[in-house]
Amino acid sequence: PLFLHSDVGMGKTHILHAITNILFENKEKLNVVYTNAEEFTSELIDAIQENRLNDFRQQYKSCDAILLDDIHFLAGKQAAQEEFFHLFNALYQSKKQIVITSDRPPRDISHLEKRLKSRFGSGVIIEIGPPQFETREAILRAETKKYPKLTFPDEIIREIAETVTSNIRELKAALQQLVNRHELGEEPLNSDTLSSVLSYYQT
Repeated sequence: PLFLHSDVGMGKTHILHAITNILFENKEKLNVVYTNAEEFTSELIDAIQENRLNDFRQQYKSCDAILLDDIHFLAGKQAAQEEFFHLFNALYQSKKQIVITSDRPPRDISHLEKRLKSRFGSGVIIEIGPPQFETREAILRAETKKYPKLTFPDEIIREIAETVTSNIRELKAALQQLVNRHELGEEPLNSDTLSSVLSYYQT
């Protein structure tokens, strides 16, 4: 099992999408299930109400790999935890791949059964930290390609990368705000406009 955790906006879901795409491209035609804890719980409730619990279980237990996002949303949901515990065991014993994400490590997820925490901790646990400056700059340059008609000065890109260090989501949002001010307010793509945008992210 692979357990990925990080603060919000660090790209956990993007990593799951990338893994899913790679698995779908596999020549062996793997049966891959990608979902999140909220959808899993909602499907379980529907299955119970419609007397389709066996079908629900078979759907998940027959997969070759399951990728489940935001597992911390199972906290406090006893029936969903019980169901996922048995699913986890079945897939693990069948040597199927399990990939899980959360906003915190297994031991820190409150209102989650100890046996689930133990299962999650039995594999590889990876923390995704904030991106370094070079990565932030590379992300921004990749984002600028979405606006082929605009020219972004190097100092603008570097200043955003130096200022917005919390997470990738805010990094992209800062660039988007700059573009919005330029396109909607006809403000120039310069340091003055950027300073107004970045004031929101400075502490």
